[in-house]
Amino acid sequence: MMSEEQTRESKQSIESRQKLQERVSRVLAEAPFRNPSNWGGFGDVKLTITARDGFKVSMDVHRRVLADRSRFFAEKLRRDGTSVLHSVEICDCDDVEVYVETVLLMYCDDLKRKLMGKEVSKILGLLKIRVLLQVSAAIDFEAGVMSCLEYLEAVPWSEEEEEKVITHLTQLQLHDSATEAKDVKARREMKALISRLLREDTSEHNNYGNRLDISKDTLYHLCHRCLSSLILCLSEATTGMNESRQDRGVLMVEIAQEADNMHWIVDILIDKKMGEEFVKLWADQKELAILHSKIPTMYRHEISRITAQLCIAIGRGHILVPKDTRYSLLSTWLEALYEDFGWMKRACRSVDKKLVEDGLSQTILTLPLPQAAGHLA
Repeated sequence: MMSEEQTRESKQSIESRQKLQERVSRVLAEAPFRNPSNWGGFGDVKLTITARDGFKVSMDVHRRVLADRSRFFAEKLRRDGTSVLHSVEICDCDDVEVYVETVLLMYCDDLKRKLMGKEVSKILGLLKIRVLLQVSAAIDFEAGVMSCLEYLEAVPWSEEEEEKVITHLTQLQLHDSATEAKDVKARREMKALISRLLREDTSEHNNYGNRLDISKDTLYHLCHRCLSSLILCLSEATTGMNESRQDRGVLMVEIAQEADNMHWIVDILIDKKMGEEFVKLWADQKELAILHSKIPTMYRHEISRITAQLCIAIGRGHILVPKDTRYSLLSTWLEALYEDFGWMKRACRSVDKKLVEDGLSQTILTLPLPQAAGHLA
């Protein structure tokens, strides 16, 4: 026989399941895919979302909507063959309700408007923004992540709401979405938003100080991941110069993306006064510098922006490193910077020639005379 406590827990579990089922039913009652006239017919994908406790929800949704809005679904449906009716199941979900809500948002043409009509408490409660962001990232719904972030950046927060938002955002690995998003516009905008949120959190007007944060360990983990990707990309580039123009173009895009990721991370490190270790790390990249020298400038000039970025920061006093580290940085990367500078100016509007020149001059001229003379020769 069941004990009184077991009976009570079983009853609570049943009641919780019933309430979840009622909430999901209310959400689905207004689901846009239930009106086939708006989407060219009934759904051609049977999507099943299953919770860890076995609770299951099935929806007939539209392949073109899911594939257009989510790389996860695009991959799933491409591997699923060419049959007319597709079936996709997402298992072991933490929160079925939020997965359903996320799928419904994929049908929304104006996500900002959909979210802007709600109060912060409504977003954090009804839409469970923390989980929604995680779910959106998990199924590569970049527009969902962006819209949630833009909403949180734009709306005024009360003190109570601010504490909740900061706590939730701190727990999310938004930096992964920002560096790995495939859509160029989404990746760029996500980086800009995260950078602004980080800077605003440390401003004198913020009552919560430095709580919205990305740790130093996390930032350097991302740096090492980008370095590994850059070495891999450049290795492929050195062996694939004779391949098709399309393959070369793909490599060029991948190199530029990883270099841009690194540039963004280094900018955060400099802003947070954590860049000293990175200067040494970048100066030690002998293998990367050798690979860099073996490929055409048009492929590699984005990488030299990182060296320019460090020289500007050193010249302005934003990064303070010993003379041996400065000398090592220039020994590894100065020649590459000289060779790539012309391409950098033409291809990167954000490159300020005078800032780079001033930063480089300060970096060189603060070395002991024999070392400085070697780089000026």
